[in-house]
Amino acid sequence: MSGTTLDDFTGRYAQRIHGMAQSEIRALFSVASRPEVVSLAGGNPYTAALPMDELSSMFHDLLHTSGPQSLMYCPGQGNPRLRELLSELMSESGIDSSPDDITITTGAQQGLDLIARVFLDPGDIVLAEGPTYVGALGVFQAAQADVRHLPMDEDGLLPDALRETLAQLDRLGRSAKFLYLVPTYQNPAGVTLSEERRDEVVAICHDHGLLIVEDDPYSQLTFDSTDPTCSPAVEPLTPASGTARPPAPLRARTDWGIIYVGTLSKIFAAGLRLGWVLAPPAVRDKLVLAAEASILCPSAFTQEAAVRFFTTMAWREQIKSFIAIYQERRDTLLNSLSAHMDQGVTWTKPGGGMFVWAQLPEGLNSKTMLPRALNERVAYVPGTGFFADGGGQAQMRLNFSFPSAEEIQEGVRRLAGVISEEMALRASFDR
Repeated sequence: MSGTTLDDFTGRYAQRIHGMAQSEIRALFSVASRPEVVSLAGGNPYTAALPMDELSSMFHDLLHTSGPQSLMYCPGQGNPRLRELLSELMSESGIDSSPDDITITTGAQQGLDLIARVFLDPGDIVLAEGPTYVGALGVFQAAQADVRHLPMDEDGLLPDALRETLAQLDRLGRSAKFLYLVPTYQNPAGVTLSEERRDEVVAICHDHGLLIVEDDPYSQLTFDSTDPTCSPAVEPLTPASGTARPPAPLRARTDWGIIYVGTLSKIFAAGLRLGWVLAPPAVRDKLVLAAEASILCPSAFTQEAAVRFFTTMAWREQIKSFIAIYQERRDTLLNSLSAHMDQGVTWTKPGGGMFVWAQLPEGLNSKTMLPRALNERVAYVPGTGFFADGGGQAQMRLNFSFPSAEEIQEGVRRLAGVISEEMALRASFDR
């Protein structure tokens, strides 16, 4: 019977639909995008810093010289020339790869979705940092996986917690399908897995035969040459960001059992939706099959644009431009937090990337506080969006890549006022 429920097709959906939920970040967009709201909520790169005149000429030339080919279908694995260029890019971080083992995806998000399609059955266990990337949580939950979080500190994932969790699963006769990590300038926490811990995590996973999915969107956005998490483990051929480099990726340490996910969204243009997955040959073949079943092939036009970005434009200088802007805004955010926040509020101090993770005083809840913040015209992402188990109630993610320095200062001032009011209200109830 039609009209008896809000959704007349409720009984016809696949079981996996019940695991899908709207991202808390996406749910904020309609409100946070209003001009009177200072949004510290998004994760957008500052695309206004791109050289639009040069890009216009590049796209014009692309259509003029290669229009019919770039507007046609392409191989399901992706443009061979782009795969060669991405292999060269990864080599600068110490990753030894073959272009044949790279699969081009529609953004890194599709790469995560393909990995889930290939590996996850309902009920399978996935280990992830706590907090972790909200987009990955959406993929894993849609696959009906059981996500188990592992704690972190300022040096990233705690290896002892990984070791203990794997031992507990062994005792129960269970195993995890893979460990998902964002080890460098993590989203949302902004922390970087230390050099020593990277080796330890790789060793633990190797001993247990556990796959690692390494998501690496931010390592090109390194700010400080004095960043304590930086290590000279790998000397880049021609570093885009001066002498500062984060620790080498996990995939640079071994090619066994690590699936590496990359993206051009943070160093070129998020709207082109270009990412890639570097995987062992057997896994690569299955990823290509899954991709072809999903989208047939990635966009030939955006791939050719990326090829020209790397071969005809000053892309390293462009990354330096992003870094300069983001570092200034990161500093503005950290200084504003120090100037305005009450005692009891703490936050991470990232050496790169786009995010700061803030801890609220005891008793405050970032999700229930959000309506008050929006009423005061400031937005953030509650920490609950980054946990599968209901955690993160006392945390929030703050973005510094997109808002201007002036907006960041005003946003933090407004947010500090909201937190002070919440603390006063809490104290009143306590009395």
